Amino acid sequence: MKVKTTRKDEVQDITDKIQKLVDSEEIETGVATVFVKHTTCGLTTIELTSGVQNDFIEFLRKLIPQMEFRHEGQHSTDHLISSLLGTSLTVPIVDGRLTLGTWQRIVLVELNGPKDREIEISLTET
Repeated sequence: MKVKTTRKDEVQDITDKIQKLVDSEEIETGVATVFVKHTTCGLTTIELTSGVQNDFIEFLRKLIPQMEFRHEGQHSTDHLISSLLGTSLTVPIVDGRLTLGTWQRIVLVELNGPKDREIEISLTET
């Protein structure tokens, strides 16, 4: 799957795109493994109500203090945040649906955009 981000920092909901793949493969029970192939973005689940995306990005940026990094200067913080978030998720599929909580959405967290991002999705039927 390709995802195009539009800002330096962005939280982009990809839940519906993944569910469409589950629907097209007609998987009733199994798992969806989602993996982003980049080191300056990550994947997670969050609630996407008003303002949460901005709060989440601000929180992430405040986690790592400004300091002298030995690695790649301008993108060092982006790499560290990506490592903290992680680059993969596994979500169960039951009755043909991703089994997310009521408020959970699967999101790509962009930290070095805008960019074209590539996400691998493996659907396994059990």
